[in-house]
Amino acid sequence: MNENIEQDLQKQLRKEAIRRNWNLFRQSKLGMIGLYIVIFFLFLALLQPFLFITGIWNKGVYDPVVGYEAIKDTLLVVECPKEYPTEKYESMKDCPGEGEINVKRLYLAPGVEVGDYYEAFIQPAPPSSRHLLGTDSLGRDVFSQIMEGSQVAFVLGLLSATLGVGISTILGTIAAFFGGRVDAYLMRQSDLILMLPSLPLLFIISAFAELKVWHLAVVLGVLGGLGGSVITIKSQALQVKVKPFVDSARITGGSRWRIMFSHVLPNVAPLALLFMVFSVTGAIASESVLSFLGLLNIDMSWGIMIYLSQTDGFIFSGLEFWWLILPAGLAVTLLAGGFYLVGRGLDDVFNPRLRKR
Repeated sequence: MNENIEQDLQKQLRKEAIRRNWNLFRQSKLGMIGLYIVIFFLFLALLQPFLFITGIWNKGVYDPVVGYEAIKDTLLVVECPKEYPTEKYESMKDCPGEGEINVKRLYLAPGVEVGDYYEAFIQPAPPSSRHLLGTDSLGRDVFSQIMEGSQVAFVLGLLSATLGVGISTILGTIAAFFGGRVDAYLMRQSDLILMLPSLPLLFIISAFAELKVWHLAVVLGVLGGLGGSVITIKSQALQVKVKPFVDSARITGGSRWRIMFSHVLPNVAPLALLFMVFSVTGAIASESVLSFLGLLNIDMSWGIMIYLSQTDGFIFSGLEFWWLILPAGLAVTLLAGGFYLVGRGLDDVFNPRLRKR
């Protein structure tokens, strides 16, 4: 009976702690902005499968990898002004007659003369009602690719962050609780990982192994879990280790492992959660860089979208083909920044010195 009362009391205390922390988090404007950004991209990640399952989107048209839709437009052949070296050119800019007809771009076809109209496929096509962010050079929907990239970012970021924080939390707590040679070995290991440059190391790993999303998540998680976060978790665990309730548990006969998992680990968990949120930002940035360089074996991501724009020659076209560059670049920036802002908000919750008094 007493055990049931104690369990109910612990549940009530946990609920009160969650409610109190949520109220503290809501007071952080930066944290709430970051949370709204993360929720928006989570919505995009879940929206694409829903559209395919319900049949609202035809997978043959809107699939981010193999989808295709031919978009036709009626074009006019115009004559280039005299100051240009050619008689005919492929742009309506500064050309007589601009604005008289709705022409996106000029394509010259065999046997077509100046003043003729003809139909042609336009790829990449600009945004329209059917394709909110247009299509790329292969006729694939850019908005669907953004959704696919959101799924990759969340899977990679959360997997790598969870693995890395789990490893660093356990190792940091062990180092603080056992000390001695165990502590010395784990600290030197963290120093070694910190000395290694992360991106060049990922380049070398990708050169010897074919990395997919979950492979990269494991690599980033292990490297992050063995790195500098172990030192920070250890310092927090050392503060918890000398608390009176830990001494009481030791006096009542609690074993080392029981004290560590029942008393020390739960009290360093908030700091571990903070590191987890910040780790997602690094994972998203690393994936984007590796995808842009063509070092990952994945079907579609934001980094691949920017890479394809660069290889097709659109990345240096200014804002003429903005839908091929800006959406992917902004997605990487906003989601990584969103998780960072959430971390800032959690820092206000778990660090009493930063709270408003």
